[in-house]
Amino acid sequence: MLVLLPPSEGKASSGRGASLKLESLSLPGLTEARAAVLGELVELCAGDEDKARDVLGLSEGLRGEVAKNAGLLTAGARPAGEIYTGVLYDALDLASLDAAAKRRAGRSLLVFSGLWGAVRVTDKIPSYRCSMGVKLPGLGALGVYWRTPMAEVMPEAAGDGLVLDLRSSAYAAAWKPKGEVAGRTATVRVLHAPTRKVVSHFNKATKGRIVRSLLTAGAAPKSPAELVEALRDLGYVVEVEPPKGAGKAWSLDVLVDEIH
Repeated sequence: MLVLLPPSEGKASSGRGASLKLESLSLPGLTEARAAVLGELVELCAGDEDKARDVLGLSEGLRGEVAKNAGLLTAGARPAGEIYTGVLYDALDLASLDAAAKRRAGRSLLVFSGLWGAVRVTDKIPSYRCSMGVKLPGLGALGVYWRTPMAEVMPEAAGDGLVLDLRSSAYAAAWKPKGEVAGRTATVRVLHAPTRKVVSHFNKATKGRIVRSLLTAGAAPKSPAELVEALRDLGYVVEVEPPKGAGKAWSLDVLVDEIH
């Protein structure tokens, strides 16, 4: 099972670890593309601060993020699972998983990123600010930029098993499963059962809990149909919309009564 996650806007500090080594990151086929984005981002943020803030869409109160980006080449690097914070990652709470569940997380979780393309939670990265919606002056819109390199590496990363896609739309734009990979991909919406509406905060929190539940249970569904069974066994209320044709993903709605 491969689980695709969005990153978080909020991130922990880089800490005092060794600096980034691009060649050590997972999905080595992305190294050249990562180097290009990293180089332009550092150059942008080391120059005109106001221009960098405008390009990155940062408010006055987030000026410090520009300086942080300017120092990415020498900043300390920590496992991505420690860098990403926010609602989904708080609910997932990787640090409190037992050893076996942590190993499963390292194998199965892939976090999409405007800067890195995608990284595993065990990959060591510095704290940064660069969303998939950013349009860099030289490389253009990152959601478009990443499509070609991601199309080359993701089919192999997906292997021959289930792909559980929990990304937000901005990050889903960087890679869309196609063909037989799409047929074994499941996307998930979390709906407030009484209103049938998506509520952003508890949508993210519930997705984090879903991933945690699967990891702690040692669940290993090999198909979207098996995923539905696994989630129901774990106590989730799931409605299913099978694909309407070849090369289409499954759509799952998880219904939650309480918003928390």
